[in-house]
Amino acid sequence: MNEGQKENVFILRNLRRDEAEKYWPLRLEALKNHPEAFGASFEMSIQLPMSEVQEGIHNEAENYILGAYTEEGILAGTMGFKREHGLKLRHKGYIWGVYVSPSYRGCGLASRLLREVLDRGRELEGIEQINLSVVTTNGSARRLYEQHGFETYGIERNALVVQGKGYDEAHMTYFYAERRLNMSDEHVEAGGDL
Repeated sequence: MNEGQKENVFILRNLRRDEAEKYWPLRLEALKNHPEAFGASFEMSIQLPMSEVQEGIHNEAENYILGAYTEEGILAGTMGFKREHGLKLRHKGYIWGVYVSPSYRGCGLASRLLREVLDRGRELEGIEQINLSVVTTNGSARRLYEQHGFETYGIERNALVVQGKGYDEAHMTYFYAERRLNMSDEHVEAGGDL
């Protein structure tokens, strides 16, 4: 099946709390097989009761887990989004928990999930940028984010330590060009730093 055909069979929609038992095995698979890619650990996560997992699933415009489902209802991939809540931070959102099951990689699914999250962000009043962090050794993920307009604004050395080995993370941001704030001279005059 070529990329376009396979891509069309996925249904993108928010996970619901009653789907926690479908979501959690995929999340644990991600944490177990790629411990360097996530801040959460498999060891701690596997101990969570299902009620806590359900509480962590939100289905709101500003806080959700986007799922990619096959026509058969198999959850093939996920991408979380959450808007910052502080008064001075509400112009930002962040992407977390990105994972596509190995059998569904290579068909553009991560790109579809990312496009959907970016499109939804455009509809949120006041959102100007979306941030994410990605381990620097994950070249394919970094390229994907760059292809969609994300820019690296910093590298955090040893952001994660897994089994005694440090992993650096690239902190990346996507700006909605039509909404990007302009730095004003007032900021500098008021003692702000550039």
